[in-house]
Amino acid sequence: MHASSSAPAARKGLPVALYALTVGAFGIGTTEFVIMGLLLQVAADLQVGLAAAGLLISGYALGVFVGAPVLTIATGRMPRKAVLVALMIIFTLGNIVCAIAPNYTVLMIARVITSLAHGTFFGVGAVVATGLVPADKKASAISIMFTGLTVATLLGVPAGAWLGLHYGWRSTFWAVSVIGVIATIVIATLVPKDKSKPEPVALRREVKAVVHPQVLLGLAMTVLGFAGVFTVYTFIQPILTRISGFTEAAVSPILLVFGIGMILGNIVGGRLADKRLTPALIGTLIALAVVLGVMTFALHNPIAAIAFVGLLGVAAFATVPPLQLWVLQKTDPAGQNLASSLNIGAFNLGNALGAWLGGAVIEHGPGLGAVTWVAALVTLSGLVLAVWAARLDRPGRLATHGDAVASDADDAAAATACAAG
Repeated sequence: MHASSSAPAARKGLPVALYALTVGAFGIGTTEFVIMGLLLQVAADLQVGLAAAGLLISGYALGVFVGAPVLTIATGRMPRKAVLVALMIIFTLGNIVCAIAPNYTVLMIARVITSLAHGTFFGVGAVVATGLVPADKKASAISIMFTGLTVATLLGVPAGAWLGLHYGWRSTFWAVSVIGVIATIVIATLVPKDKSKPEPVALRREVKAVVHPQVLLGLAMTVLGFAGVFTVYTFIQPILTRISGFTEAAVSPILLVFGIGMILGNIVGGRLADKRLTPALIGTLIALAVVLGVMTFALHNPIAAIAFVGLLGVAAFATVPPLQLWVLQKTDPAGQNLASSLNIGAFNLGNALGAWLGGAVIEHGPGLGAVTWVAALVTLSGLVLAVWAARLDRPGRLATHGDAVASDADDAAAATACAAG
């Protein structure tokens, strides 16, 4: 079944269903980050402080981290396509409530409800994506889906911020709600139905599949790797204005460079991981740590600063497909949905951790200029875990979930479960 469904994909390129998942990823990515460009308007309209408005970002990230495993377990017996459609409906309704929220409390609750769809969508979506393609294109399939997230950062977030500036912040959430409706229809139409109903998996077995050293190491790598990215990215505006000397008006165009870098990095990371996963994982984390470290000196030159903002985008998102594929391949098929969703939650935990750490460095010393090299140290700690995981993989290769034969079997089982054609 797997071979026959893969052959057409191999001959004709990646299936159109992957791009349906990308549309959903675009909507979710936009709603996650667009609030950063609307904080002043939200704070003024709802009469709260800027710090309280900022908690709308933290609340969303923590909602993803907590909600991803819970919702994944709750929907474990449902067909994966049905889960994806249901999640997009939750996402759409959550954004509608955001648009009509009468006060801060309702807006926060709506943000958290919306975030519940995030982790499970990317987690289940990654499993579905890998089942749509042959074995040698699985990481590329993940990167195609995550391209929706990068395009959201490049285009969706600036467009949402512009819309909010000219027509009010509520108009942005109405626009994202429309994207949610479109994504729901596209996924319902283009993603193939599961040919077989998922086998009921006992919660104990699902958790046991995830509580495996290589899977836990993969989750920790994700947290630490992306904590390094968001230690810097959260404070990129003050870094560019106070250290590099740019005006505030120049920051948005420079962030477009970051978005372009994200798209390139995501594609490159997927292709490298398809060829050799472990070297890709270690190599991309090394590249990210180097970029963050050297960025400390580059920021003092405006041209170099722009170049390194782009390189940061490349290096950051080149790590995403290897990290996600590592967790998928090291997990028994019984726990793939849960592990994949947990890893999405780990990305968001890294976001929250990085934002907190960057703030601590700025407020309590050594200051804004040290944020980049502190971020490099955080990413290096993730690299240490990656090297450790790679060494653990060698001696007991046949005994782990992560050997080449087992991973292919796992992927084939996942593909059969979602019966992607």
